[in-house]
Amino acid sequence: MKLSTLIPRISPLRRFRLAPVCIAALAAGTIGISAPPKTVEAQAPGVGQALTLRSDVQEANAKTGIVTARGNVQINYPARQIQATAAQALYYSRERRIELSGNVYILQQGNSLRGERVTYLIDEGRFVAVPDTNRQVESIYLVPDTTAPTPSPTVGIPPLTPQIGVESSPK
Repeated sequence: MKLSTLIPRISPLRRFRLAPVCIAALAAGTIGISAPPKTVEAQAPGVGQALTLRSDVQEANAKTGIVTARGNVQINYPARQIQATAAQALYYSRERRIELSGNVYILQQGNSLRGERVTYLIDEGRFVAVPDTNRQVESIYLVPDTTAPTPSPTVGIPPLTPQIGVESSPK
């Protein structure tokens, strides 16, 4: 009897059912790169640490630690209040960076960033954006008005300051 008949075949679709959970756990840093799928946990250590990555296709390479997401990529990272969309994303788990490409839009605390390619350095909390050829990167920042209105000086008569010991005599 052949060995292949003893081992049940896993369809490609069934094989990727755990992929979103694996990728989310990988991105959150809850599993090691070489962890078997049975040990994958969807919970991140600590509240709000998970980074959710959604896309049409996702691949995770255990040897390189690189997660690739293609097609309608959506990222939600509540710990840093980041939401992003792109055509493709590469998550380099060992370097802790995310490279987004293809009509990238990032929203963080009301501030937004648009570009063709954006790299997010997770540990530094820094974005590096590059435009498409003959285009520009666009950023919109909410700038709080920290200056409170100051009262304007009173125009007119100076305040009356009484002088003691001075008498005015009528003439």
